[in-house]
Amino acid sequence: MQTLTTTNFQFPGQKSVYRGKVREVYNINDAILVMIATDRLSAFDVVLPKGIPYKGQILNQIATRFMELTSDIVPNWLLATPDPNVAVGHLCTPFKVEMVIRGYLSGHAAREYAAGKRTLCGVTLPEGMKENDRFPEPIITPTTKADFGVHDEDISRESILANGIVSEEDYLILEKYTRALFQRGTEIAAARGLILVDTKYEFGKTKSGEIVLIDEIHTPDSSRYFYAEGYEERQEKGEAQKQLSKEFVRQWLIAHNFQGKEGQSIPEMSEEYVNSVSERYIELYETIMGEKFVKADLESLEKRISDHVNAYLQQR
Repeated sequence: MQTLTTTNFQFPGQKSVYRGKVREVYNINDAILVMIATDRLSAFDVVLPKGIPYKGQILNQIATRFMELTSDIVPNWLLATPDPNVAVGHLCTPFKVEMVIRGYLSGHAAREYAAGKRTLCGVTLPEGMKENDRFPEPIITPTTKADFGVHDEDISRESILANGIVSEEDYLILEKYTRALFQRGTEIAAARGLILVDTKYEFGKTKSGEIVLIDEIHTPDSSRYFYAEGYEERQEKGEAQKQLSKEFVRQWLIAHNFQGKEGQSIPEMSEEYVNSVSERYIELYETIMGEKFVKADLESLEKRISDHVNAYLQQR
């Protein structure tokens, strides 16, 4: 099955290309961005060697739908979705932090807690918690936004302000928007029988100075979901939660002795494993969105994207 792991488009008015871990962003005339969601898979801040069929389409369609579902509470960068793998939006200057918000003690936070830490990004964590327990209130645990191939680092609100990474005035807006988006995401997830466990948001400023949501939102790459049914029983029994997130990829890597650390080798990804990941992503889409996933045509994938983007740019 054809996958999109890298692109080399030349669009009219193209100024530059930024390649993130998963998305490739084309600057058009220093005015708009064409963001292409590839099928690359990253975990532990490492891009894995094989693409996952339909992953880019799934991420793009979830992210753009959630942008539409939250635009009444938080402005965002999105202008159009000319192709299943493509989002077009306003050129923004990104803030150099990612706003991570956690409703439950899971993932990175649980690993830090198990190591004995009781403060995360300047936030004091309650004693006596078990993995996947709910926090009394959602906590914001920002990270620095790392360049390609570099690990994001935890950072406290105090350090962000003290180092002038974000002004206090802007940071208060980022916090407000983060909590509002998480609340909306929690409500939408609950309607699908899911728990939104934790997620991250990225924000930028438009040329007019407006703070807007950028990048992705509530996708399985940026968020962790549990199934609500059986959550309490599993917690009482100390069992692992049934998850909808990329955590299954991380767990597979951990089981194969890989956590992105120096000297570790990425395990072999068989065709069978790649297809199983694709199927899991489709399951994620259908559960999160509450609708059947419609597979886009993968034949001549790059030409399809190029044609759609060029047609959109010509009619602007």
